[in-house]
Amino acid sequence: MSAKKQFLFIDFEFTMPEKNVRTREFFPEIIEAGVVSVIDNKIQSQFSAYVRPARFPILSDRCKSFLHITQEQIDAGMPFADLVRYFQELGRNQENTIVTWGNMDMKVLRHNCEASRLPFPLRGKEIDLSMEYKRFFGDQNQTGLWKAVQEYGKEGTGKHHRALDDALTTYNIFKLVEKDKRYLEKPKPTTIGDRIDFSKLLNEFV
Repeated sequence: MSAKKQFLFIDFEFTMPEKNVRTREFFPEIIEAGVVSVIDNKIQSQFSAYVRPARFPILSDRCKSFLHITQEQIDAGMPFADLVRYFQELGRNQENTIVTWGNMDMKVLRHNCEASRLPFPLRGKEIDLSMEYKRFFGDQNQTGLWKAVQEYGKEGTGKHHRALDDALTTYNIFKLVEKDKRYLEKPKPTTIGDRIDFSKLLNEFV
């Protein structure tokens, strides 16, 4: 049985240090995951979970305030190893394309796997949709996820900085960009000159 083409739209929220407090050991850890699986242009599954950080389990006040996440929610979250197992199962026997807004999500997942001595669970092509969007529209700067949606005259799904809502919003922009690409790739309509061989036509009158 041949593998199906699966698009995985992924968004993570991470821990962050207090403002102006630098700890040499600190690195961002995933504390919320949102995943949308799409096959044949249909959503197959949606996943949303809080994740317990392994190295720095206590959230900074800045992190809680910025993401509107409580320590209790994170304490009750799934272990990072379970998130890795979820991705392994989700991507198995599929031809995966992983789509994120920006390159931080995959960087942090890779680093978290290394820090926990776990294998990176996702195999497949990776697309940074923010760069595709930037190239497609010729923007000088990378655009924020929700600003990009508004530029399309749409609204984001749910709340910004909620992982599943951001993953769904990424999927919605992906569909809009792909539609625009197909529109631009359409061949120009043929002119009357293309349809009629004028040399043959003239010969008929000679």
